[in-house]
Amino acid sequence: MIQVLIVEDDPMVADLNKKYVGQVEGFELVATARNVEEANKCLSQSQVDLVLLDVYMPGKNGLQLLKELREKDEQVDVILITAASEKEQIQQSLRLGVVDYLIKPFEFERLQGALQKYKENHNVLQDKRKVSQEELDQIFSKQDREESHRIQVPKGLTKNTLEHIIEVIRLKEADAFSTDEIARETDISRVSVRKYLKFLKEIDVLEETLIYGVGRPVYQYQVKEMRDLEFYH
Repeated sequence: MIQVLIVEDDPMVADLNKKYVGQVEGFELVATARNVEEANKCLSQSQVDLVLLDVYMPGKNGLQLLKELREKDEQVDVILITAASEKEQIQQSLRLGVVDYLIKPFEFERLQGALQKYKENHNVLQDKRKVSQEELDQIFSKQDREESHRIQVPKGLTKNTLEHIIEVIRLKEADAFSTDEIARETDISRVSVRKYLKFLKEIDVLEETLIYGVGRPVYQYQVKEMRDLEFYH
């Protein structure tokens, strides 16, 4: 079992993360800590493989704890869970070796995916003195594929609306469709739908064709490649 420590000062968030961890096979919660001092105490008393670490806490913050862990060469991995999405903070955490970075609020499926990916890599490396190039290539190529399927939702669009539109588009299969059709079937304004379809064209999910006829030209779309995509803000 992979031993997990949750470091989170908000009791409700800590309980939610505890519930999430309990739903993923192969993980066992060791303890929860409300601040860096409690986290250090838990780490000194218990075997911990993975820390789910919040950034903003009273006193020292999570990034300071992460830096201390690296300076002490603690054999523990960290998934950062925070409301912070600043570029500099993300870059700093990546330099300090976090295995994933989750921005609040997130859904269970996102944490589940992070834990499952961690478990797969952990199992490859566990109890091995040497790892082959092939095994390492599998780890990193899988990470590259998963990362390439994670796409940020642009400002002005919402993840839920985008996923709703994609659900309707999936039913079209190979059939061509227009902005007006999707607007009717989703009960979303034509102007809004047009923005989402344009975005899906930009990320190579849809092909766009301008059809000329009576009246104004009409954009028609067809599914180009409906990959398993994960969207995030």
